[in-house]
Amino acid sequence: MDFLMVFLRLADWAVYQLLANSCYRAAMKVKNHGFFLLRNHPPQKSPHHQFPLFPSFTSCCFKKDQQQTIVCDIQNTILLNSKSFFPYFMLVAFEGGSILRALILLLSYPLLFVLDHELGLRLMIFITFCGLKLKDMENAGRAVLPKFYLENLNLQVHEFFVSARRFESRVMIFTRVPRVMVEGFCKEYLSVDDVRGTELHSVGKYFSGFVSSSGVLVKHKAVKELFQNEKKPDIGIGSSGLHDQLFISQCKEAYVVTKEDGKRSARTIMPRGKYPKPLVFHDGRLAFFPTPLATLCMFLWFPLGILLAIVRLCAGIYLPYHIARIIGGSTGVNIKIEGCDYSWEKKNKRNGVLFVCTHRTLLDPVFLTMTIGKPLTAVTYSLSKMSEMISPIKTVRLTRDRKIDGETMHKLLSEGDLVVCPEGTTCREPYLLRFSSLFAELTDEIVPVAMNTHVTMFYGTTASGLKCLDPIFFLMNPRPTYHVQVLGKLAKELTCGAGGKSSHEVANYIQKKLAGALGFECTNLTRRDKYLMLAGNQGIVEDHNSKIHTLAPTWWLTAATVVDLGWQPPPHGGGSGVFFTTPAKGHYCSLIPSQHTSTNTTKRPQPSFTVANGGIKAFSVTATLASCHGGLLAFSSQPFTHTYPR
Repeated sequence: MDFLMVFLRLADWAVYQLLANSCYRAAMKVKNHGFFLLRNHPPQKSPHHQFPLFPSFTSCCFKKDQQQTIVCDIQNTILLNSKSFFPYFMLVAFEGGSILRALILLLSYPLLFVLDHELGLRLMIFITFCGLKLKDMENAGRAVLPKFYLENLNLQVHEFFVSARRFESRVMIFTRVPRVMVEGFCKEYLSVDDVRGTELHSVGKYFSGFVSSSGVLVKHKAVKELFQNEKKPDIGIGSSGLHDQLFISQCKEAYVVTKEDGKRSARTIMPRGKYPKPLVFHDGRLAFFPTPLATLCMFLWFPLGILLAIVRLCAGIYLPYHIARIIGGSTGVNIKIEGCDYSWEKKNKRNGVLFVCTHRTLLDPVFLTMTIGKPLTAVTYSLSKMSEMISPIKTVRLTRDRKIDGETMHKLLSEGDLVVCPEGTTCREPYLLRFSSLFAELTDEIVPVAMNTHVTMFYGTTASGLKCLDPIFFLMNPRPTYHVQVLGKLAKELTCGAGGKSSHEVANYIQKKLAGALGFECTNLTRRDKYLMLAGNQGIVEDHNSKIHTLAPTWWLTAATVVDLGWQPPPHGGGSGVFFTTPAKGHYCSLIPSQHTSTNTTKRPQPSFTVANGGIKAFSVTATLASCHGGLLAFSSQPFTHTYPR
């Protein structure tokens, strides 16, 4: 039925749009620009284009004595320059679908000028969602779209919503775009109460590409249907367009986001520091906002980018380091080097030096090797077979068993210099994840290295995609930048051996030092947090030829009575977070925060436990703990009896 409608409208365009409407538009352009230009008169505008029908939303005042209901649209209101939602459909098509689906969507863009708004929206929905898995759309809505929504969030409108929340107002979103594309962001980041949008038809676990039987949502009709037996919404906010004028006219008070308020400027762009929630993790390959023109440039660059990536990759694998750097620079790879001090290089001949790096891409150890000009060995937790094969340096897999990994790294240090990334996974944004403390126990010869990258087209990391293509995508960028800053060797008094510091203290100190060098913020988030959020797994690449030692299970416990516990770190520095010893010998409990903090906690919260038969039966947390850390307690060790797993 939708196909028939499209063909009928195309026929209508051939007869009417092309002839009558196009001629009319051409005549109006001549009238408004050419004719009056010859007479030195300004173009005439209709009266309703001079003044909006409703006042600006900045003049809205909230009533303190009653709860108000606010309705608005995300398009042209909450998001800047969002008259066309094409870039967001392109993100779903490329990241949730495939590059072929994205190409078809781009080729269909000229038809959007021919079709009216509803048919154009149906066409984008069909190309983007036909055959797309529901799970892929869910992942894109959770891990890809929020970054671009936040970057285009209207600061003034967001501050308006924050003010409304202070007066306990109820906020509802009505939009013509598919609900699944905006609901997650609106509820998680903007804390709206309800989202009404176009519903999509699905068959099993796949989208059919058609809208549901209710059709494309008409905003003013949806408001009428929802509030038919109740009072009208108190406040409506929309753009100056005709559909939005009808939409907000259903409210007691109506306000508009003017064209000036909807443009990107210093007063409307949302700075990172004012994001509703910190954007620490996000996924997807595209590093740019895929407008039609930008997407066209990307597809034109793609074949050349693949060829360029192969040349850069072969140079790094087969040529000496100094020649590889010259070829990389001549092909656009920009390597910025700071603080390379080799005065410590020959001081310790018995064992190698341990380089502790921030982790931005899989190529961190490679670029560090090119920087210092000598071969290094890199240890990794999970690396694809392809990445191992094309790596120009030696890589060794860790098993996630603390004792075995410690022995492996100690042996490698006795053979030469070693590179380790204690974050355990990459992070794109200016944050550092929590550092594993194992490296601090191995040697006192520690050199922190601050590494950062900048790309303009493709990200060289992924959580849910093919990790074997990470180096290829990074090297496909026209001008990728790597910033390598080798800091001074860690002073002896700050190490575990000569200085007597705990491994956690050393790890936290180095994390802060590297964050300060890069201008980043420290967090308590881990590899597991990242992959559970972005991909719904723990981020382990399975190797069927070797045994993988997984982390000990975490047991969540129920509240009970108080038992006073002494505070002390766990043995061997195992586990994570803040630890408390329990009356059951050998059992330790860790604090797992729900929000990122600057480092492992500096306060000593007071947990409460009930112990039965030598094991923890339950626990309770004081209000002070919950308010200070916003976290939960979880028993993290080998399985034991008399507990209640989550």
